[in-house]
Amino acid sequence: MKSKLVVVLLVLSLATMGFTQDQLSARAQERITREVRHELLMLPYFGVFDSISYKVDGSTVTLLGEVVRPVTKSDAESAVKHIEGVEKVDNQIDVLPPSPMDDGLRMRLYREIYGYPALEKYALGVQKPIRIIVKMGRVTLEGVVDNETDKNLAGVRANSVPGIFQVTNNLQVVPSK
Repeated sequence: MKSKLVVVLLVLSLATMGFTQDQLSARAQERITREVRHELLMLPYFGVFDSISYKVDGSTVTLLGEVVRPVTKSDAESAVKHIEGVEKVDNQIDVLPPSPMDDGLRMRLYREIYGYPALEKYALGVQKPIRIIVKMGRVTLEGVVDNETDKNLAGVRANSVPGIFQVTNNLQVVPSK
């Protein structure tokens, strides 16, 4: 009788242990996700002309996006590698080719979007919510805005800059609470 009780308790403890491990791994993944976001936002050269996204799959973090400076790519990987629980970093960030033409377009786009009175509210703060990616005269707007009107307005303002071949508006509208 005593051995049956021990076996039942052992089975129950193993079943409970598996459940808490799943909970712990979900919590660990949430923690890793929060820390990756924090580390990426704290990168010293991460600016309005860079866009970095990431995926967390267990202990593997995949970095995606496009950056202007090669150092931003390597800094992102280094920062994420040191997070507790991260075993592998797959760095798929593209470094945009250097181009004086693209640099000029970036400055004009910045002024056109962030200098427009209806969109000035997005210019506040260190990390700008509208990311301006320019690659060989093609523009992609990434990030978040408050409403569909602001999304469309940013796209119209970007299209008004001379010298741009194409504008892709990937801005996301934050759902209102």
